[in-house]
Amino acid sequence: MAIKRPQEGEPHLTRLHGGKLKWKLLSGVLSLVLALPTLAVAKEPTPKSAVTDMAASAKSAILMDADSGTVIYEKNSDISLPPASITKIMTMLLVMEALDEGKLKLTDKVQASEYASSMGGSQIFLEPGEEMTVDEMLKGVAMASGNDASVALAEKLAGSEQQFVAMMNEKARDLGMKNTKFVNCNGLPAEGHVSSARDIALMSRELLKYEGITKYTGMYQDYLRKSSPKPFWLVNTNKLVRFYSGADGLKTGFTSEAKFCLSATARRDNLRLIAVVMGEPNTKTRNAEVSHLFDYAFAQYTNIPLYKKGDPIGTLTVQKGKVDKIPLTAKHSYSVLLKKGDAGKGIRQELVLEPNIKAPVEIGQPIGKLIVYRGDEVLSEFPVESPLAVSRAGWWTMLRRATGKLFLSE
Repeated sequence: MAIKRPQEGEPHLTRLHGGKLKWKLLSGVLSLVLALPTLAVAKEPTPKSAVTDMAASAKSAILMDADSGTVIYEKNSDISLPPASITKIMTMLLVMEALDEGKLKLTDKVQASEYASSMGGSQIFLEPGEEMTVDEMLKGVAMASGNDASVALAEKLAGSEQQFVAMMNEKARDLGMKNTKFVNCNGLPAEGHVSSARDIALMSRELLKYEGITKYTGMYQDYLRKSSPKPFWLVNTNKLVRFYSGADGLKTGFTSEAKFCLSATARRDNLRLIAVVMGEPNTKTRNAEVSHLFDYAFAQYTNIPLYKKGDPIGTLTVQKGKVDKIPLTAKHSYSVLLKKGDAGKGIRQELVLEPNIKAPVEIGQPIGKLIVYRGDEVLSEFPVESPLAVSRAGWWTMLRRATGKLFLSE
């Protein structure tokens, strides 16, 4: 017989110390390689009256174009508030980053510790010593908001939740999340554990660069422990993935302190949006206000593509390096956000690299920027980083290179 996972705020099965289960009402369910572009302020701000009531019930909100980072709408977007389970976006981001770097594999086994199994709130009811794959644990985090699965993944990757939280805060600093401090990896209530709508949008954009994540966040239902007599039914806490066209993530959150929160994403054609609302009074209002924000942006805006993933961008010349030229390609798609009706005529882009770059060059080192113009107006600027590390050339390499130029010159 399948066990149905309750929705946030419903009566919920909770583990006791003896491993038994009882019903208990819970108070919370409980991101050339081109680097992702910095936030670009819309050059033609949306009239406030057009969207002023779309997030009227939220304490804080933001609506953003995921590709360009252009902010379409915001309300108190920089105030620090408890983020509840939206915290798990950073947890998933670090896991996806580790998968991308080969530090983890989806088939790796993750064993639940006694501590991970003791987590309250939303959970997938891991027994101490129980093993699941990284793939299964990610499902448990993304769909069921499993606090126990979040801690188990944190311990697998960093050795302890405390070390993992240090990684979370370091990543937050790298992303420019100025109003965020993480105390745990799952968003359970803790003093000083805060974030803001803008910061959540930043880490959501970073997570979305890993295309495989929406396989988990966009799935409405699935099962864990499929081979057991009682498979565990997963139902996504984000109902928009079923009921809103194009929605495929990202993460809900609720505690009695944070109220109802959501970082949502939806894609139609070339336009992917991120909407974050915090402090909503209930799920119905939360979902309705996010839907209104999406409706407005999809009706009013379009994306003008600049580069597709893998497109050549230019070439970096490195002086005195073992490699003297580095081809730069787009790791992600890049575009600019324009109001519908703007034909996109006169859009051009220019790669401006730092002059006289000398080895050594570190991977990820800032080397210039991609500037997008409409006529003489700057629409957006995207930072460009080195895709490779280049060490300094030895004297023999430098001599051969200089001799070759001598003989080739007229």
